[in-house]
Amino acid sequence: MAKERIISSHAADEREELLNLSLRPQHMADYIGQSKLVEKLLITLQAVKERSEPMEHVLLHGPPGLGKTTLAHIIANEMGTHLTVTSGPALVRPTDLVGTLTKLQEGDVLFIDEIHRLSPIVEEYIYPAMEDFKIDVTVDSGMHARTITLPVKPFTLIGATTRAGLLSGPMRSRFGVSHSFEYYSREELLEILRRSASLLKMGGVSAGKSGDGLQIESLQSLEMIASRARGTPRVANRLLRRVRDFAQVRASGRMTPDVVDVSLRLEGVDDLGLDELDRKYLSIIGQVYNGGPVGLEAIAATLGEDSGTLEEVVEPYLLQVGFLARTRKGRQLTTAAAAHVGITLKPNEQNNDGLFEDE
Repeated sequence: MAKERIISSHAADEREELLNLSLRPQHMADYIGQSKLVEKLLITLQAVKERSEPMEHVLLHGPPGLGKTTLAHIIANEMGTHLTVTSGPALVRPTDLVGTLTKLQEGDVLFIDEIHRLSPIVEEYIYPAMEDFKIDVTVDSGMHARTITLPVKPFTLIGATTRAGLLSGPMRSRFGVSHSFEYYSREELLEILRRSASLLKMGGVSAGKSGDGLQIESLQSLEMIASRARGTPRVANRLLRRVRDFAQVRASGRMTPDVVDVSLRLEGVDDLGLDELDRKYLSIIGQVYNGGPVGLEAIAATLGEDSGTLEEVVEPYLLQVGFLARTRKGRQLTTAAAAHVGITLKPNEQNNDGLFEDE
């Protein structure tokens, strides 16, 4: 896509990553959401610290923008060790992995984002490092080939992936802790926004949970942002920054519900967090194909977008809010989706055929 969407759950660039880093909690006590995972990690962290051992390897999987990288930083902080960050696509050759692992000190945390994109060769090298803390490196070739075993100091690997199904069985089995991230509730997003607003020094907003000192207009404003953040903290913080800029320039620094509504509509984000591409996608199915069912390739051709982009970027949220059904004959609008984009569907005997069946 030519234009980065404001409601995208991926970081837009390195500058946004730095902004996100400034808002990240540093300790488990400050982490909001994912309560089941946090409880498991607190128990594990306390146990391994009492035994003076590295933490078990951790696999975090789920949609982008939900806090996997944040948790990796927190785990390293709680362990009092150093965090090394890399990604699957960056570890192209075994030597890349060897160089990274041999620099780790005892108890350090290695975070590999997009771990499902590790090459098979690199993956084979990482298995003995995870299990036995050693690497077998082949030197020379042919009849002169020999294998050298390099020791690696005990470390913790944290792997993050948005496509857990692409991980191999052997890789998945080597993680002691595995957890799937869930989308955040509006209440959790509101707490995150209150904390972020306080860190951004926005007047009238407290990071406390009691609500003391909050101006009612400001609280309502944050609630509006939370309702449009698509269950994703990264999106919530991005919307907050955009509203802050608008309020500073056009509203004398006051963030009221009206200011939030005007600023986000200027960005094309409606009450449910849908943007222009989402609405165009729904409108195409409703107006051109009478609500469906219609194949993804046909929708992509009509929109002039890549089908993979629609499937991975647009459809997940529409499915989550119940605006889209995947049937065996194609994509189909729900009644709620038609009402949201102002479309009246004509009677169609195919509309309810296989509504909740997968393709």
